[in-house]
Amino acid sequence: MFVPSNIAFTLFGRPIFWYGILIAVAVLLGILLAAREAKRRGLEPDSILDMALLAIPLAIVFARLYYVAFEWPRYASDPWSILYIWQGGIAVYGSIIGGVIAMLIFAKWRKIGFWTLADIAVPSLALGQAIGRWGNFFNQEAYGRAVSDPSLQWFPFAVYIQALENAPEGSWHYATFFYESMACFAIFALLYFVFRKRVKKDGNLFLIYFLLYGIERAFVEGLRTDSLYLYLGDLAIRVSQALSIVLVIVSALVLYLRHRKAVYEAGALDPSLVMRRREAAEALSGELSPMEDGEEGEDTGVEPGEAAEIEAEREAEEKAEGQIEEMKAEESSQEFCAEGAPPEEAEEVKAEPIAEPGEEEKAEAAPAAETEPAPEEAQTGEVPAQEQGIQEDSGENA
Repeated sequence: MFVPSNIAFTLFGRPIFWYGILIAVAVLLGILLAAREAKRRGLEPDSILDMALLAIPLAIVFARLYYVAFEWPRYASDPWSILYIWQGGIAVYGSIIGGVIAMLIFAKWRKIGFWTLADIAVPSLALGQAIGRWGNFFNQEAYGRAVSDPSLQWFPFAVYIQALENAPEGSWHYATFFYESMACFAIFALLYFVFRKRVKKDGNLFLIYFLLYGIERAFVEGLRTDSLYLYLGDLAIRVSQALSIVLVIVSALVLYLRHRKAVYEAGALDPSLVMRRREAAEALSGELSPMEDGEEGEDTGVEPGEAAEIEAEREAEEKAEGQIEEMKAEESSQEFCAEGAPPEEAEEVKAEPIAEPGEEEKAEAAPAAETEPAPEEAQTGEVPAQEQGIQEDSGENA
């Protein structure tokens, strides 16, 4: 039966463990991947390295504190053993908490949006978890319940645990570390190759990660035998499983509310939808009009608070409709200005009717005739004296 060694090699007489090598590889790949994503989003790639210098130490510290907090009886008699991290005892959720705190500090320090940093980091986080889980394979830890059916005692469905060779339940157990590794690889693929460029709002990728990982972890944690517990009287709660369920609910709710808000804002810019909503609101508000004394009306099933909300939505839609009309007028003015005409002249041009062919020449000739000065004789009715003499001479010659 193959049993892996947790030591990769020795260096200067000191063992180098597979777990440490895998964590180092995961961190390096995560930084490179996040730096590339930061560049695509218009940020300096070096900022990811700066953030990693803060996030990695905090992630290690909180991973240890998370584990110690729920295993305190083991460390109460010897608090100094809390520092012996090489003896094992860290938790993934603790490292995530430390990483989030580091991002909050770094975002405020560098004036970068937290949600932007979170979206950049989560694909690397999922990939790092997928790689790091194989350290549990070499350490022979993070396994599940015993598998008693001989037909299922094969890897990767189950894993052979040498330390439990003589255990009554047997040495074959669910390979829960493998399940989680494959799930994290799938989450990474979805985040990086599917959602990364399709998600438009900052923070949604971060929420999708917690939604997917929470579902996976809640299931796998129920199979493990080394879970951290929170004891409330006689009730024992798996801490990571309960936290995963909470993260799933919160992430799903926030994603739903964000989607609903985005749909409403998009609809507010659609004039036809605004009008339909306005008509529906007016019809409903008419049904909700107060009754006169002694008058009974049909019960519409709408509470007064809902009527106030509908009225508020109608006012918001009217405001949006006015903004749309202003935008249309501004666009129209910009079009005429681009052709060289001032906005005032553009409005006058739009108001003038189009003349039919031939009427334009008549229209030009008519003002000319009106403005041309009339002959002096036409105005006075008299003939100049010189012309009278010429007429008399011509009469004599005739």
